[in-house]
Amino acid sequence: MSAAARGRRVVVTGMGAVTPSGIGVGALWDAVMGGRSAIQRLDGPEFDALPVRIGGRIEGFSAGGLVPTGLVRRLSPVQLWAIAAADEALRHAGVIGGDAAGAHVEAFSAGEVFSDDADRVAIIAATGSGPVDAMQAATRALDARGPRAVPLALAVYGAPDAAAALLSQRYGATGPAQGVSATCASGAIALGEGLRRIRHGYADAVLVVGMEDCLGPVNLASNANLRALAAGFEDAPQLASRPFDRARNGFVMSQGAGAILLESAERAASRGATPLAELAGFGASSDAHHPTAPHPEGRGAARAVAECLDDAGVAPELVDHVNVHGTGTPAGDAAELAALDLALGARARTVPLSATKSTTGHLLGAAGVVEAVISVQSLREQRVPPTLNLTDPEFPDFDVVTGRARAVELRTVLSTSFGFGGHNGAILLREPGTDASESHARPAARRDRTEEIR
Repeated sequence: MSAAARGRRVVVTGMGAVTPSGIGVGALWDAVMGGRSAIQRLDGPEFDALPVRIGGRIEGFSAGGLVPTGLVRRLSPVQLWAIAAADEALRHAGVIGGDAAGAHVEAFSAGEVFSDDADRVAIIAATGSGPVDAMQAATRALDARGPRAVPLALAVYGAPDAAAALLSQRYGATGPAQGVSATCASGAIALGEGLRRIRHGYADAVLVVGMEDCLGPVNLASNANLRALAAGFEDAPQLASRPFDRARNGFVMSQGAGAILLESAERAASRGATPLAELAGFGASSDAHHPTAPHPEGRGAARAVAECLDDAGVAPELVDHVNVHGTGTPAGDAAELAALDLALGARARTVPLSATKSTTGHLLGAAGVVEAVISVQSLREQRVPPTLNLTDPEFPDFDVVTGRARAVELRTVLSTSFGFGGHNGAILLREPGTDASESHARPAARRDRTEEIR
């Protein structure tokens, strides 16, 4: 794809995060780079009978002062995390006042943040399930006390897209506001849709927020019954998430939210914003294979990666790092590495790989946005995170970073997201200001590889 066909450049100007690894991007980055696991035992009567009682839980978060007290009572925690992450991203981008870490936040008038170009700003909320706790609580109330016990707020705030509407009203963004749901690929696909909207002129800025909270007993029980969750680690939960290790036996569920503000390079420059990275490429596909298992040869995932690189005009040998999906499921990890072999060729065995879910756990629909935040930080600091618990590698021919964070000269970072149902998404981030036409031109053989995967 030519530079002209790709359209306008899209840059990241702000980021936010509320995760089990910490509140704020700085805390998340420090924990991931320091190899500190966020996984803990889940204690409480609601978890006692479950076959799996570990996960990544948000701690230290307060909604005080974030929204009016009455609204706090009506919203699910996951929606409050999404709002907090979005606020941090806009502070980071200099759109609203206060420091980026949120220690000091200047008041802003509701509905007036984007008053100058409101119709050119879109909101996308990515989630696999949305506020499932609200629906589950309402169902229990209906069964126990009848229809009048079902809260009115469920109709307003109980849908997966409700966070997008909340944020559009909060900031006065009158461009499209919607939800995107593609299980564990939701965040990556939402970022890709934001990229396309800006690139092709439908918006000048898109706030993408990924959010998820499936750490309740219903969702834990369902995934445990499916034998998808890491089991047998209640006494040592920090060892449970083990991507690419022979002892891996499932993923670890986590909760949280991440936010990224995307802008056209022109809009960012016009307001004096400093780009943190360029979102340069996106690819998506479906396996059309199985409700939960990935294609064993990784063909769908490989197609998403190949199309992402083609979209960015980046040759496989010029991918400097991959933040892999790496959930720790036996089938998923093997299929992902097979996909990288197909899409990257020889580079798959030499490029440094990091599986940060080993630290954060799997944030499901929020994972793609949170891992994009980590990928941007890697570009900014020229370091990549370690993968935890990889003590007996099943795939020793791949360069999975372990032990400590590694200094790497980075110009491009690929981030992959794959989910139940065969959803596949991949994004390519690179240093801002890189001239793709000169330094990352796609060789003629590139299209041959894409067609071969198809």
